[in-house]
Amino acid sequence: MPDGFSAGDTAFVLISAALVMLMTPGLAFFYGGMVRVKSVLNMLAMSFISLGIVSVLWVLYGYSLSFGPDAGAGLIGNLDFIGMHGVGLNDLAGTIPVTAFSAFQLMFAIITPALISGAVADRAKFTAWGLFIALWVTVVYFPVAHWVFFFDGGDGGWLGDRNGVIDFAGGTAVHINAGVAGLALCLVLGKRVGFRKDPMRPHSLPLVMLGSGLLWFGWFGFNAGSALAANGVAAMALVNTQVATGAALIGWLIYEKLRHGAFTTLGAASGAVAGLVAITPACGSVSPLGAVAIGLVAGAVCAAAISLKYRFGFDDSLDVVGVHAVGGAIGSLLVGLFATGTVGQSAKGLFYGGGLEQLGKQAMGVAVVAAYSFVLSWLLAKAIDRTVGFRVAEEVEVAGIDQTEHAESAYDFSAVGASLGRATPAPAVAVVAAPAAAAPTTTPTATATAGTAAGTGSRTEKTEVDA
Repeated sequence: MPDGFSAGDTAFVLISAALVMLMTPGLAFFYGGMVRVKSVLNMLAMSFISLGIVSVLWVLYGYSLSFGPDAGAGLIGNLDFIGMHGVGLNDLAGTIPVTAFSAFQLMFAIITPALISGAVADRAKFTAWGLFIALWVTVVYFPVAHWVFFFDGGDGGWLGDRNGVIDFAGGTAVHINAGVAGLALCLVLGKRVGFRKDPMRPHSLPLVMLGSGLLWFGWFGFNAGSALAANGVAAMALVNTQVATGAALIGWLIYEKLRHGAFTTLGAASGAVAGLVAITPACGSVSPLGAVAIGLVAGAVCAAAISLKYRFGFDDSLDVVGVHAVGGAIGSLLVGLFATGTVGQSAKGLFYGGGLEQLGKQAMGVAVVAAYSFVLSWLLAKAIDRTVGFRVAEEVEVAGIDQTEHAESAYDFSAVGASLGRATPAPAVAVVAAPAAAAPTTTPTATATAGTAAGTGSRTEKTEVDA
């Protein structure tokens, strides 16, 4: 291997890449548990298809557009690396092979469009969704990744390298980008059938908790791995990720207890995700105390923000806007207050003697990425809707998108009913009929959760309906 190669750093980044890959199945479980039973498989598939589409596009041209030499003004990479041409085994990015860096960044590109899917749960055609992913990563994610993540001694991306916007692991490029795109999509597709009328409860809170746990675990690779070396910055990013997430969980639970009178498991899971989102851009520039402050703010504010869809009349099914767009903006802006100048970046925030300069840069980054993502996402979604159609027919949505789009169902109740029927003939009919009449796995906990506004559309919808 060439001079400068570090086996330790390479192993660390490869493991981090694997952790970030695990986040996409984790997201599938997190989202899958929050939808109704008739939409579970579709929700899982909307995340998994991103693994396929983005992986192929990344090799063809995604890596080159994101991290190829700048084609001008820091806006996009050129096509020098198309098909990964010219990327050899001995080429280094710092102390690690370029191939390791490319694999790590690929996992970011995969999960970002998957995050958007929660905004349009229950009502998007699967083929249209796949087409949207391919177009969106091409014209939105790859350019924004170049703006934020590509550094070349002042000649790289125009936000991060040329203007000093701090985004250590993706608050703008991943979370604001995805959250605002989710807003654009739910405006194009419109509201679900029964929005604000039917309770639409989460069908499986255990799946939600499992998904949030996998996300939390994988996020250590997401944030600490962004140091691209097994060093002190990576260690600090890991610590900041943990404490901010814990603080956000507490902040969300306190808010929902004060506002709605209960501590819910779904609120705990949602608060953890909000904290993970918020600390992402800041984990390499703040102290652990700053991370705790960011987490507490994000947990409470995101818990309040999920009700915005009722005030403004858009149906963000699983609160992608309230958690990812708002959480990403909070974390990005608070860098301008809590950056110490002694962790990973030299810039200082307002509370550490840096004045308002860094806050202004962070605000510019948030505004530019949000505007670009919203406009392009809306145009893409509108074009798909006008050509191939983006939304399933109303009768398909009511009957269940799993059966019509995937010819499958998540749970086979007929086998259970048949088995019980042979043992006890009398109640067999009731056992078989029960799942059709009431969404299965709706436990007393789930019902109680549905009556709060702790963190998903299904729960706040119940509150609004009862009100």
